[in-house]
Amino acid sequence: MKLPQIPSSEITPEAVYRDRRRFLRDAGLLSLGSLALAACGTPAAQQPAPVADAPGAQPGTAADELGDSVNSFEQITNYNNFYEFTTDKEAVAAAAVNMKTTPWSVAVGGMVAKPTTFAVEDLVAQFDQQERIYRLRCVEGWSMVIPWMGFPLAQLLAAVEPLPSAKYVRFETLDDPEQFPGQNGLFSAYTWPYVEGLRIDEAMNDLTLLSTGMYGKSLLPQNGAPLRLVVPWKYGFKSIKSIVKIDLVAEQPTSLWMAAASDDYGFYANVNPDVSHPRWSQSTERRIGDLGRRPTLAFNGYGEQVAALYAGMDLKANF
Repeated sequence: MKLPQIPSSEITPEAVYRDRRRFLRDAGLLSLGSLALAACGTPAAQQPAPVADAPGAQPGTAADELGDSVNSFEQITNYNNFYEFTTDKEAVAAAAVNMKTTPWSVAVGGMVAKPTTFAVEDLVAQFDQQERIYRLRCVEGWSMVIPWMGFPLAQLLAAVEPLPSAKYVRFETLDDPEQFPGQNGLFSAYTWPYVEGLRIDEAMNDLTLLSTGMYGKSLLPQNGAPLRLVVPWKYGFKSIKSIVKIDLVAEQPTSLWMAAASDDYGFYANVNPDVSHPRWSQSTERRIGDLGRRPTLAFNGYGEQVAALYAGMDLKANF
């Protein structure tokens, strides 16, 4: 099943969501919504679902393919995991405000025929930017629905021509303690820079996106500007932010979290309600902005597109 390409004209305007926040505040409900943020679907009709309590919302408000409405721009940009800045999710935006994202380049190499260093603006110009609404499921048990902009990673890999010996794709984020205080602060004992990886067939899957924006705007620093990975069937920590290097390699990369806590974070990190984190269940999740919890979907609901990648694998052993 190919995900629908929903134009930005159908995404609920940012102002509508801000009106909704004012509406909740005036109704005395905002404090309850804020409690939901501190914690962290059910399949619905395939048509976009309107946000009923958003003043000015029109039928056809953007949603994912399960009918779950997108989170607001305000929620998506003010509740973030980015340990390079801080562990306080609601403080990342303020901590990242002075991050320099231009100029920025990404070196793509390793086992490829045409190693190339791309300026981000060249990536935007060279590869058609698409709009995709994906669910994001954090390993901590919360989730969002985000309207991303970007292009399939497969297109970039095709441009550099992977060699047959390449089995994995290794990603690396910026290593700059001056801009990322977390790299020399509380978490300086971690193996920086942040590293993640995918098997090459995962990287080539059409769902795997290199994101340059969201909500019709360029990415903000707290969301991984200027370039981040988005792998919607995996827990969010796989979607590495602020990428500066992509290498095709023969051996499975060791990610930062694998090195730091191998019993907690495995290489695959596929969303799996049947495999608990060592300290909490993964069977349910809280959508940011909601008060209740909902069942976690295997592969975050993208099993039709990706389950075949893991045919015959023990998904509990390969967590």
